[in-house]
Amino acid sequence: MDNSNKAMDLCIYRMQNAIETLDTAKLCMDNKRYKDTINRSYYAAFYAVKAVLALEEIDFKRHKDVVAYFNQHYVATDIFEREVGKFLGRLKRKRENSDYDDFYIASADEATEQYEAAEMIVLKVRDYLEEKQKK
Repeated sequence: MDNSNKAMDLCIYRMQNAIETLDTAKLCMDNKRYKDTINRSYYAAFYAVKAVLALEEIDFKRHKDVVAYFNQHYVATDIFEREVGKFLGRLKRKRENSDYDDFYIASADEATEQYEAAEMIVLKVRDYLEEKQKK
């Protein structure tokens, strides 16, 4: 198997993971597990972004490096709308607050906002990847 097939396989795997994680975020929200919704929403968007990077065979160990690279090479160059970068940054910050602040209490509104941001990112990435596949 050549590298382009490996890159595509990894991209597909990561995108499937993004979609499943988004589904899990929805289940968490439906069950009023708002901190878990925030966590899963961020990871859904993160996996989608990593699916894009897989096509370039680019990867990073740290989340902040993934987000920075994506913003520099895909948002700043207008491949993705600025709103995607803004939402990704907010998802990351909220997830860190939710996961690491001992007394953080997540609200239903906050969880909904995070879920919707993640859903938008996952759908935009899906559309981007489908368009790329056509070429």
